[in-house]
Amino acid sequence: MFSEEISGELPEHNRFIHETAIPYFEQRGIPTRVLRSEKTYLSCFYHVVTRGKTKGMLSGFPLSGRCTIQRDCKLPPIKAYQKALPPDTVQYIGIAADEPKRLARLKPGQISLLDKYHVAEPEARSMCAAEGLLSPLYDFTKRGGCWFCPNASISELRHLYRYHPELWRLLLELQDVPNKPTERFSWRRTFREIDERFRQEGEQLSFYEER
Repeated sequence: MFSEEISGELPEHNRFIHETAIPYFEQRGIPTRVLRSEKTYLSCFYHVVTRGKTKGMLSGFPLSGRCTIQRDCKLPPIKAYQKALPPDTVQYIGIAADEPKRLARLKPGQISLLDKYHVAEPEARSMCAAEGLLSPLYDFTKRGGCWFCPNASISELRHLYRYHPELWRLLLELQDVPNKPTERFSWRRTFREIDERFRQEGEQLSFYEER
């Protein structure tokens, strides 16, 4: 979650999850539970650092490549849920057969059915499309991620800028919050710089359309 009220999923993907994917599984007798962390992106952003060089500052934007949101928001509810299950419960992870690096990181008790049945990413995509289970995210990106992800590609950020200005404005507001360890949103750029790039692109398009 971005906040207590706003999902971390893009709106179209959030609708896909709740209106398409979950009903698909439930209609086939597969109970589905949505896990939620006590922490949100905003609570992590506004967390005051208590030690180290940045003591007394806000945590601010998570760093690219070392996203603390996954550590603090995604994994804890999964681990807590797993503890409530029998110790021999098998966890199925959606990693395709042609992703050797990710497969190598699987832990005991974790299994990839795609790898077991030799299903590569292109075939998995085709299977999902055939069942109506291909998220609309894949119309403009090759990956799914939180809309505030510091590792988001330019195409993902451009989609957010064009189609979800209300979410875009929330990140611009965070750029202006003082007392952050870094002003950078991603490896090299602030969110304000990304915004300026897209504004210039829009102005150039308008110029050529007028001519």
